Amino acid sequence: MASSLVTPTDGPRRLRSWQALATAAQSAREVHLRELFAADPDRGLRLRVTGGGLELDYAKQRVTDAIVADLVALSEEAGLPERRDAMFTGARINTSEQRSVLHVALRMPRGRALIVDGVDVVGQVHGVLDRMGRFANAVRSGAHRGYTGKTIRNVINIGIGGSDLGPVMVDGALSAFRNPDLRLRFVSNVDADAILDATRDLDPAETLIIVSSKTFTTRETMTNAHTARSWLVAGIGDEAAVAHHVVAVSTNADGVRAFGIDPDNMFGFWDWVGGRYSLDSAIGLSTMIAIGPDRFAELLGGFHSMDDHFRAAPAAVNLPVLMGVLAVWNRNFLGAGTTAVLPYSQHLHRFPAYLQQLTMESNGKHVTASGQPVDYDTGAIYWGEPGTNGQHSFYQLLHQGTTLVPADLIGILQPTEPVGDHQDFLLANLVAQAEALAFGRTAQELRDEGVDEALVAHKLMPGNRPTSVIFAERLTPATLGALVALYEHSVFVQSVIWGIDAFDQWGVELGKKLATAIADEITRPVEPDLGHDSSTNALIRRIRQARA
Repeated sequence: MASSLVTPTDGPRRLRSWQALATAAQSAREVHLRELFAADPDRGLRLRVTGGGLELDYAKQRVTDAIVADLVALSEEAGLPERRDAMFTGARINTSEQRSVLHVALRMPRGRALIVDGVDVVGQVHGVLDRMGRFANAVRSGAHRGYTGKTIRNVINIGIGGSDLGPVMVDGALSAFRNPDLRLRFVSNVDADAILDATRDLDPAETLIIVSSKTFTTRETMTNAHTARSWLVAGIGDEAAVAHHVVAVSTNADGVRAFGIDPDNMFGFWDWVGGRYSLDSAIGLSTMIAIGPDRFAELLGGFHSMDDHFRAAPAAVNLPVLMGVLAVWNRNFLGAGTTAVLPYSQHLHRFPAYLQQLTMESNGKHVTASGQPVDYDTGAIYWGEPGTNGQHSFYQLLHQGTTLVPADLIGILQPTEPVGDHQDFLLANLVAQAEALAFGRTAQELRDEGVDEALVAHKLMPGNRPTSVIFAERLTPATLGALVALYEHSVFVQSVIWGIDAFDQWGVELGKKLATAIADEITRPVEPDLGHDSSTNALIRRIRQARA
């Protein structure tokens, strides 16, 4: 199946359903959510769906039943069912790199078979998972010790992009499930302060370092890795310690061996795993060490439950499909260029940052999958912070600013550790914000409340800000897996409608290439001939002056 190629459309504007939505949007922009609820009082009971252990309430989105039907029709007319099947069966839907896209294989159950280019990739996945499990258990039990015989108490994960954002986000989200005897640190920034801060209070003899780089050549990661290696060797006093304290998530066996890492402690993954889709691959080794192989299996199970829901549920009650088409509606028909993700959970404080890479690296494209320029908007800007913190900073703009910002509010119904009335008040804030964003406060309501006429304009809240509310019963490994997969598939749905390739990321390459050349120009003993523009040349010379 992997040899087949499914090519998306070169743009959705020609589709009948797109044209119907464009017509509907002309009047929908003038209709307030107050009017939608007045005309359909039960929409709050009807516009809600469940799947994969999650609940989605989209009643406060600015849509009618007819608009939702046209949005679903748009996804189908754009070829979503076929593209979805192509992804799950290993077709090379990453067209610019001619690769399969099989992060869904990373969480398929043992015994399931998926043959790609003559190889059972699910069997390969579980082979790596088994090796990861044995190593994680050895670290957790104390069977794997440091060079001097000390127990491993600290784990430093060194990576960047998907090799960092996923593990960092999961570490925060699942902190209640972490082995309390282990401290995890994460280093991604090439700024030396990052690696220095991560190591300064640790004992090298009690520290395990995980270097996550598929090629083992990523400049930022390897710069940090070599600094960590020097710290380790200096602290222990023997080069041989590297083999006991450093492991690799990579496919470059020669590079790993040259670094001093035992190749038996190298955990690989495949070119059909994009970095932003890799937290459930060997990139999750630090996660598995922290929460244990059994909990990691629960995380994979949560991913898989949402995969099954996305693949099997009818579009009208399919969470990823609905979230994807609503994102397209807000972006292309209501003109919203940004989306806020607002988790009412401190443990999900890094989830918006994780979604920034997932969404913007995937759908921040200006050409279709066949290379034709788009003449419509693609990926929105995603951002956010946890509630209730954001309510005391940027929510002012959400309520009264001139920019329309749709928002996803994520709530956990049962606290991990109940403390007083904290959770009740937290969730009350979530519900209140969704209500306030939707309905606002009219001038007449303010007058009826006795507000001075001079302040009415200042206190008026326009409302009509679209929101979706996502509820989960508890924040468990399975819940987190389902939540991440929900957004993964929503991003995919959007990309299919827009006809773009969500799985390449050529936009990150140019800056990296230029940085390599400029780094050489900065550090060369004699100033080289600088062939850049006058601003860039001046910046390079200023840095050289500071170094001198």
